[in-house]
Amino acid sequence: MTADVAYPAPAKLNLMLRVTGRRADGYHLLQTVFRFLDYGDTLRFAVRTDGAIARVNDVAGIAANEDLTLRAARLLQRAGSTRLGADITLEKQLPLGGGLGGGSSDAATTLIALNRLWGLNWPRARLQALALELGADVPVFVLGESALGEGVGEKLTPLALPPAWYLVLIPAIRVATGRVFQDPDLIRDSNPIKIPPFSVVAGQNDLEPVVCRHYPEVARHLAWLRQFGHALMTGSGACVFAEFSDEAAARAMLRELPATMRGVVARGLDRHPLWQMCA
Repeated sequence: MTADVAYPAPAKLNLMLRVTGRRADGYHLLQTVFRFLDYGDTLRFAVRTDGAIARVNDVAGIAANEDLTLRAARLLQRAGSTRLGADITLEKQLPLGGGLGGGSSDAATTLIALNRLWGLNWPRARLQALALELGADVPVFVLGESALGEGVGEKLTPLALPPAWYLVLIPAIRVATGRVFQDPDLIRDSNPIKIPPFSVVAGQNDLEPVVCRHYPEVARHLAWLRQFGHALMTGSGACVFAEFSDEAAARAMLRELPATMRGVVARGLDRHPLWQMCA
């Protein structure tokens, strides 16, 4: 089977992120709001009959043995007891260590696409349970809707969010998530907020102060955005964003961006582009 079909792996934003506690096993308990963007990576799959799974292109910064797409494919292959394999092409656009969920999104798109291409046709809930084995953010991409996330990522409640556009700034650094969560100054006892209603105007990210202290470039990008209004870091960084009601306003702000900074304008999505591929 050819790999002509392009399967999108969209970015996500965390419109707020609170650290509400810590489990005995060391995992942090979070409350967050996920939203997808019409900006992301692209994957292509060619089904193999010999059972082999391989990435057929080089991806800067991601060794094949660290690639979540390959881990996702092999996990689904084992769980689904299929003899089929796949050649995977990963076209990266999302930054590494940027907080946009690139690796998690790539893994979810792999599960969704190969679930169909291999003829497994598992229901969404079963894929979500498998996705959690790959990382806390992977299940929401399989759910495929804007959602409130709680626990360590396994508790997801779909949310209806108003239309919005975003200016996302992409500092040229990679944030080490483990370093952020291990910092002794990290807030770990935020009170959960009631949702709905929810507005990004009230959003906060408990990881932001720690990241800004360790990574001055994140602080610099946030400071620039906050000249014009509310801005927030997504995930554990490094990317930061501001919300706009229309595309024109977001693009007008992008034109003001200093030459030393990089940014993109993206539309918020209600659903993952592959939502209909799962029942």
